[in-house]
Amino acid sequence: MPDLSTRYLGLSLKNPIVPSSTPLTRDADAPLHLEDAGAAAIVMHSLFEEDVRNDERMIERFLIHPESFGEASGHLPGRRDYESKLDRYLAQVGYLKERLEIPVVASLNGDSLSGWVGLGRELEAAGADALELNAWHLPGTVFETAGGIEDRYIALLTELKAAVRIPVCLKLSPFFSALPNFVRRAEKAGAAGVSLFNRFFQPDIDLASLTVVDRVQLSSSADGLLAMRWIAILRGQTPITLAASGGIHNTADALKMLLAGADVTHVASGLLLNGPPLISQMLQDMERWLAEHEYGSLEQLKGSMSQRKHPNPSAYARSAYLNAIDSFTPPAGVRY
Repeated sequence: MPDLSTRYLGLSLKNPIVPSSTPLTRDADAPLHLEDAGAAAIVMHSLFEEDVRNDERMIERFLIHPESFGEASGHLPGRRDYESKLDRYLAQVGYLKERLEIPVVASLNGDSLSGWVGLGRELEAAGADALELNAWHLPGTVFETAGGIEDRYIALLTELKAAVRIPVCLKLSPFFSALPNFVRRAEKAGAAGVSLFNRFFQPDIDLASLTVVDRVQLSSSADGLLAMRWIAILRGQTPITLAASGGIHNTADALKMLLAGADVTHVASGLLLNGPPLISQMLQDMERWLAEHEYGSLEQLKGSMSQRKHPNPSAYARSAYLNAIDSFTPPAGVRY
């Protein structure tokens, strides 16, 4: 059988299927089922900066009581009785490390330039094998520049890397104007890998109530094409891990990412829709496909259709846009 092993953030994995950050890891047993199905590592649900800050404000307001109000404060809970979201997250890291044999990657989501050092150290102490830094800042004013936002991310990564020894993966949005250059900067700042791409839940407008609403919209296979293209461009330009994220629902989606140059493929929406058996099916189909196409290992496959190795590098460049437009044929019966 073909060897499916790969490397991820310096870690040796038995295969490239890694469940991405989803609510599944909040559950005590779901990660165990994912491992049983064949998952090679687990990326935990994100610890949000906003949640940590809100807990801190609540503790300061209600649980730190002035000495002069001793009688009144006796009716309030003590600090030791309150379990914050950070406390629960750290406990979950420890629980998973005790129960799982595969690597556990903690996920931090935020964009401030301070405070992450302590969080990173606590997650490392809890046993996390690596950290995924999900940094996203929405530039909502005309005064912010692309360069300033990139500097912000690099400063955040540098701060975190100075605090922890475990590898850090930077999960990126697709909105960079010069992505290869930024990935090179992240590499120099100490990133062990990048995950392409973060998928954001966008606010919607409800026409009936005329309100702005938040809706969960799961991905489709087509959503992975953007990441596939950029992974193909980046493979060969950086030695760090390239993780494909978004739009991976089946074996075909995963194989395309690996051919482009991904080291691992993150699965999220597919798991939420189909459960852990999806991983087992993907691994079986992947082994069969590699054997049928005479690949002895995943390493032999990875990046074999990247831009650097493709006989026509322009297939991933601007010419692809023109070719796609020229190849369009209207559906039968449609007149213009």
